[in-house]
Amino acid sequence: MGAVSAGTDVNWDAEAAAFDDEPDHGMRAPEVRAAWAARLRSWLPEHSADLLDLGCGTGSLSLLAAEQGHRVTGVDSSPEMAGRARAKLAGHDAVVLIGDAATPPVAEERFDVVLVRHVVWALPDLAGALRRWRRLLRPQGRFVLVEGVWGTLHPVGIPAARLTALLEPLTAQVRVERLSGDSLLWGKDVTDERYAVVAPV
Repeated sequence: MGAVSAGTDVNWDAEAAAFDDEPDHGMRAPEVRAAWAARLRSWLPEHSADLLDLGCGTGSLSLLAAEQGHRVTGVDSSPEMAGRARAKLAGHDAVVLIGDAATPPVAEERFDVVLVRHVVWALPDLAGALRRWRRLLRPQGRFVLVEGVWGTLHPVGIPAARLTALLEPLTAQVRVERLSGDSLLWGKDVTDERYAVVAPV
């Protein structure tokens, strides 16, 4: 889960220091890191691609993508998060920008993949953001969106059915991969809805 500039009242700069303490954020445990690396390899192109990681947080997914040979541009609204991501990505073909995930500061640059994890649920105008992100994708590009619904008393997030409905007018196909049953990804067993959407355009 990365930092977004609107839609939540979390102070992401203040959260940055402890952000990687969550198993699926820092991916410090080898088995968690390996599980995310395997999933990412199955979602991303086999060839070296230009990847835009929106709401990149401290850069854990960006780093896995860079290690798999992709050229990564990370965007996060939190200077503290972005600084930690830059440190992780040092020495890789990657850049981290400070900006709003919904309107990323990439000018006319185009990408093969728009990767977003645990961010879209917090955007006040998700449909508008998806349309903007679609324009950033090259032909044969793809969305890779990792989302879910967390909590029981006051759940937050976005159900897969709602996200896929918003994507269908923008993409050639939409595939949902359920992630709740893979405890290695989260470093624990989870019972709430967690999933990835892979949607080529």
